[in-house]
Amino acid sequence: MWPEQGWALLHLLLVASFTQADESVCLQRGDPELPQLSMEGDIMLGGIFSFHSSWKNRQNTYMHKPLPLQCISLNFREFQFAQAMLFAIEEINNSTDLLPGITLGYKMYDSCGSIAVGVRVALALTNGNEAVFAPSETPCTRPAQVQAIMGETSSSPCMAISTVIGPFHIPMISHFATCACLSDKVKYPSFLRTIPSDYYQSRALAQLVKHFGWTWVGAVRTNDDYGNNGMATFIEAAEQLGICLEYSVALFRTDPLEKLQKIINIIKTSTSKVIVAFLSHMDMDVLIHQLSYHNMTGYQWVGSESWIFDSQIAVMDKHHILDGAIGLSIPEAHVSGMKEFILDVKPLNLSGKKLFTEFWETLFSCTFKQKKILDYNQKACTGDEDLNEVHNSFTDMSLMPIFNNVYKGVYAVAHALHNILDCNRTCNNKVQLDPFTILQHIKQIKFKTKEGDEVYFNENGDPAAKYEIINWQPTQTGIVDFVTVGLYDASLPADRQLNLENITLIWAQNSLQVPLSVCSENCPPGTRKVLQKGKPVCCYDCIRCAEGEFSNVTDSITCERCPSEFWSNEKRDACVKKETEFLSYEEIMGCLLTAASLFGTCMTCLVACIFFRYRKTPIVRANNAELSFLLLFSLTLCFLCSLTFIGQPSEWSCMLRHTAFGITFVLCISCVLGKTIVVLMAFRATLPGSNVMKWFGPVQQRLSVVGFTLIQVLICILWLTISPPFPFKNFKDFKDKIIIECALGSAIGFWAVLGYIGLLALLCFVLAFLARKLPDNFNEAKFITFSMLIFCAVWITFIPAYVSSPGKFSVAVEIFAILASSFGLLICIFIPKCYIILLKPEKNTKKNMMGKGQPKTS
Repeated sequence: MWPEQGWALLHLLLVASFTQADESVCLQRGDPELPQLSMEGDIMLGGIFSFHSSWKNRQNTYMHKPLPLQCISLNFREFQFAQAMLFAIEEINNSTDLLPGITLGYKMYDSCGSIAVGVRVALALTNGNEAVFAPSETPCTRPAQVQAIMGETSSSPCMAISTVIGPFHIPMISHFATCACLSDKVKYPSFLRTIPSDYYQSRALAQLVKHFGWTWVGAVRTNDDYGNNGMATFIEAAEQLGICLEYSVALFRTDPLEKLQKIINIIKTSTSKVIVAFLSHMDMDVLIHQLSYHNMTGYQWVGSESWIFDSQIAVMDKHHILDGAIGLSIPEAHVSGMKEFILDVKPLNLSGKKLFTEFWETLFSCTFKQKKILDYNQKACTGDEDLNEVHNSFTDMSLMPIFNNVYKGVYAVAHALHNILDCNRTCNNKVQLDPFTILQHIKQIKFKTKEGDEVYFNENGDPAAKYEIINWQPTQTGIVDFVTVGLYDASLPADRQLNLENITLIWAQNSLQVPLSVCSENCPPGTRKVLQKGKPVCCYDCIRCAEGEFSNVTDSITCERCPSEFWSNEKRDACVKKETEFLSYEEIMGCLLTAASLFGTCMTCLVACIFFRYRKTPIVRANNAELSFLLLFSLTLCFLCSLTFIGQPSEWSCMLRHTAFGITFVLCISCVLGKTIVVLMAFRATLPGSNVMKWFGPVQQRLSVVGFTLIQVLICILWLTISPPFPFKNFKDFKDKIIIECALGSAIGFWAVLGYIGLLALLCFVLAFLARKLPDNFNEAKFITFSMLIFCAVWITFIPAYVSSPGKFSVAVEIFAILASSFGLLICIFIPKCYIILLKPEKNTKKNMMGKGQPKTS
């Protein structure tokens, strides 16, 4: 091995020495790349199109130099794009207004659908392929061969090519590369496009999905920069709108059948009925065959602009898998004369005979095979065949909006050159053109095409984002009609960007009903969403709102508390005003208590009438008639004051009910206390040498009653002055009711009133108890004892009953206590006297009244 290596090294040195002696030659490394279509001109434009969509795979052994790629699968669509570029160049060259006296030439290369080939041909457009002789000290550098490059169609090749030519500032204008990543001017400084960025399309698709209420969707994307970046933006926008993805799968047209089968199985086992397909038309071709093979109908497809308005996809969908599909497309366009030019393929014959021949034979071979004329391959193609008899993807003009994008891109370069060359009637040919200057002028151009389309680029090199919303509607002939059902304009405010027209839409399986695709049914008003553990946010359970809470919208996340004076209705979808509760005259309890109060009042008045009628009888006179009538008056007031507790509390009624109750009861107890003291004093007066009655005569009795009552009046005045009772809405005791009651104001004042009544009642009870066995024929002290015993028992039991009774029942307890104690005093003190007066008049004598107290003789 060593001798062989030595000879090889010596041979290399000899070649180098001879080369240095001659003039230096600048040669391109590698094999030269020749354009498929070309035409010389004063200014050259480049074009990169995938005239072939694939290539033959070879197993390289690396024992020798790999052969160039052998391209296969002629792509008629890319020929249409090339024809659109040729049409624009020819129109500009024939124009006297734009670039007068300047001819545009072109060099178009076939990237063969390969990113690597695309980079190679881009370098060929930049450097050229000719050998250049230069002195040895001169570097192998020269101006670019073309001033701008039109293409590529896909995003991934554009990214690779733009990365390579970006440092040279050569403008590259794409007509169909939509990846939002290409808007990054740091990575792709010289890239521009005449089609909107997927940044807007992805968000528009998310808004479209949300508009129809689909919150549970599947996603299929092309496994390249176009699909991955577009789907990533869609997912981000969808999450913001509350849309969840059940699955997101990627495919590429060269994937093995096993991977495609896995994707089919995922779709089959999913529960979502809507599929968002961010696919290139070539990948959709592959997927539609698999979907048709498995007869997977019934899914609602939402498509990106790459395939949604492609008539060839519709032709291949023989099983109507995609019927009812909806998606975004580039707005419809028309360029006069372009259709006729594209169908006239003679310019291809002039600039690329080899490619033209392959194109022509493939075009008619496919057509005649469809007609089953098998001997066509034996015929020679002349190029004069009639294309009117041909019906395939080349003669289909449904992609006119994309052809228009190519057209606008060429015109953008022409307008920039027109400005740089300072063209008026003629152009300044002496201006030295360089790509950087052209790039800066292209970014600043703004013009209208002959059809009225406005062309300009924003700071990211993107045009304005406008889309048509397309719906696939099958016709009776079986051909799909692409119906425009709405528009999307990203330049408008967010709430007006999506605008659907009042047109009947066709959905999957020719249904007129919008399909439903949700993980969980909508939560109706009156419920709230609770997420299911371990599942996306679109999967949830509906929980009924708690009492006092409501939700009045569908799919509410939370239930709101009703305002304090409102309560949720039975359905929990609204708040209704709480029922106000107080002891009213209309209800049964209020009627009964009112009747009892009036009965007691009438009964007291009747007793007063009896006593007045028989006021001169011994039993009335013996029991201190003046205090008896005052007591009956106070009892009447006690019965009547209970009525102030019935009815809706007001500011005056709250102050009146407690003060009236306190004062009248003190007046009543003061009279009873006075009668008790009189009984005791009367007994003391009968004792020998006793003169006590002069200390408690009628005047003293009146003063004692007035004195005891004034103390209570002073307590009430202080209470009303410092913190009086007031009407109060009680929300605590009942959740669904408002208890309108009287707040005490000062609790000390209330308990002082009650305490003072209790103190007098206790004193009266003690004195009456001491006098209960005094000798007398009719001992009133005994009846006073019973009455005060009842009085004290009622008010002792009142306290816990009052505290524990809710709402209006606490008021009823207080009224009951007032009535019970009043009836106790009335019955125990006065009924026995009335019994004697009315039924036992024989006992109503002075002798009988005094006889009981005299001792019996033996």
